[in-house]
Amino acid sequence: MSILIQKLKVSAYTVPTDGPESDGTLEWDSTTMVLVELEAGGKNGIGYTYADASVAVLINKTLRKVVEGEDALQIPAIWQKMVKAIRNNGNSGLTHMGIAAIDVALWDLKAKLLDLPLVTLLGMAKTEMLVYGSGGFTSYPTDRLQKQLGDWADAGIRYVKMKIGREPEKDVARARAAREAIGDKATLFVDANGAYSVKEAIEKAHQFDALGVTWFEEPVSSDDLAGLQFIRQHAPRAMNIAAGEYGFNLSYFERMLDAGTVDVLQADATRCGGITGFLQAATICQAHHVPFSSHCAPALHLHPAMSLPNFYIAEYFYDHVRIEKIFFDGVAEPKNGVLTPDLSRSGLGLEFKRKDAERFEI
Repeated sequence: MSILIQKLKVSAYTVPTDGPESDGTLEWDSTTMVLVELEAGGKNGIGYTYADASVAVLINKTLRKVVEGEDALQIPAIWQKMVKAIRNNGNSGLTHMGIAAIDVALWDLKAKLLDLPLVTLLGMAKTEMLVYGSGGFTSYPTDRLQKQLGDWADAGIRYVKMKIGREPEKDVARARAAREAIGDKATLFVDANGAYSVKEAIEKAHQFDALGVTWFEEPVSSDDLAGLQFIRQHAPRAMNIAAGEYGFNLSYFERMLDAGTVDVLQADATRCGGITGFLQAATICQAHHVPFSSHCAPALHLHPAMSLPNFYIAEYFYDHVRIEKIFFDGVAEPKNGVLTPDLSRSGLGLEFKRKDAERFEI
């Protein structure tokens, strides 16, 4: 049986933030989503990536012709054809984000064609997805930092993460303020987005350890594998070093794991070739006996994460949660610090709210 993909539609939307946002190495005031819709067999599959709007051009000009007319049930074959089609444009970055948006739509479509929740199609290894509240931007004044993290802790989210690194001399004081806000209700994570030097990171790791921080994300650039490995060896034993969000292909994750750089590997299905690439990264991670975590886009990661026995925790990222609630019906809300899917809905369980999204369309 073949069910041919009749149409691929791509659109892009830019959503302003609700205030200035920054981390250790970047500032922004909006987020762009590139959305793919696929039609086959009377069903519509949706997928998306958070990327520059130029990804929509790549999809229209290069990837559309690879996908339309193919059998919607044969995702591995379509994925390989897409990878071959972008060869001369590079095998990472925006090209793989384009593949990611289409691949997610393919998995959503296939599950809908079979009238199954995606996690049922993939096979369920867990019944829920543990999350950590993620925000605490360096642009936030102390009162907003405390309120955001404190509200998550009060709502039952047991892990919360804040951004650091823009003004290193203020980071410990900000972390102390965050600790005061969450009390014993939650565990504190920090994310430097590669802002520190190796020596700074080791010094800060011991200072953060005194505040109960158990997760130190990208203390230095994730391209500095030797630096990450050195920090991991010299950080407090109770502190996990995490990185991997900028991985676009399997070789990246393999190099990071082989170098012994992380206690937790992160991957982002909107970057690393979609759900197909995300599951591949998880398998490599499992072979190295390292816990696996998802970066951002919690609504997209829920079903694939629950199919993975080595999955640890998902990033419940403030910006993306806000956008996903605007754009989709069916977005799961955290309860007692976990997300669970609505198994009465097929596919990813998401329905695109076109009218609500129109005002943001590019």
